Amino acid sequence: MAFDLSEAWVIETEARLCARLPAGYRAAMMRRNGGSIALDDEDWELYPIRDGSDRKRIARTCNDILSETRACREWRGFPPGALAIAGNGGGDQLLFLRQDNAFGAPVHLWRHETGELILIAAEFGEL
Repeated sequence: MAFDLSEAWVIETEARLCARLPAGYRAAMMRRNGGSIALDDEDWELYPIRDGSDRKRIARTCNDILSETRACREWRGFPPGALAIAGNGGGDQLLFLRQDNAFGAPVHLWRHETGELILIAAEFGEL
């Protein structure tokens, strides 16, 4: 179940990343932090942004974008500087790619078995 999210938690995550998140993604996550989307007949679980405002929200956001990205970086071929924002349960990830001190708006699909990187959407709102 997705909750709304205070901008303070987005700002904290951006500080930890040392990079700004795309505006459309920020706005979407503040309305509905996490949840799922369907993309090409595949279900994707959106990783939430950590929300430490109370115990329930901490528990529901423990698989946040920072911890999921940290786990993905252990996989061979995971793109350097990428940020994992969703997974399909089979290892494939939806990503933002870092561009200097911000993440680019385009959403990419990373296939964990082949390392293939595919542009999926010009921005998060298209998903």
